[in-house]
Amino acid sequence: MNETPMIPIGGLFEAHLTVADLDRAMLFYGGVLGLELASAFPERKIAFYWLGGKGRTMLGIWETGSGPQRMSLHVAFRVTVADILKSVAALLDHGIQPLDFNLNPAKEPVVLAWMPAASIYFHDPDGNLLEFLAMLDQPPAPERGVITWSEWLQPKTAG
Repeated sequence: MNETPMIPIGGLFEAHLTVADLDRAMLFYGGVLGLELASAFPERKIAFYWLGGKGRTMLGIWETGSGPQRMSLHVAFRVTVADILKSVAALLDHGIQPLDFNLNPAKEPVVLAWMPAASIYFHDPDGNLLEFLAMLDQPPAPERGVITWSEWLQPKTAG
């Protein structure tokens, strides 16, 4: 197998999630999350949203119905550090439970110290796991694991 990459990949352009009800999902993604509708195709039961402005990144949501065989997928949305710090209150204001890395109710973002990035998780109405994520300027600290924002702000003690 050739170890040389075919072409350089500059980033992710498009991701897709499955939903049980397209209209309900459009209210969530367009209304609650405020994503810009790129286009909807009701006859195909799909809608596309722009993230970060037209032509940058696209999220497709596909209606699959309410059958018992469901998939739960995961998508992380890049946000600013200032917005990640507001995210818990904003999610709660919209009736959405913020979650930590272990999917327990969260009162503050967590930090994935190996990156490092601040993060908060939540579910859409179909159970897909969504995440707001903000890269941090500090150096990675993988030995710290996944910790709360408050713990991240504490000085690292010598060990």
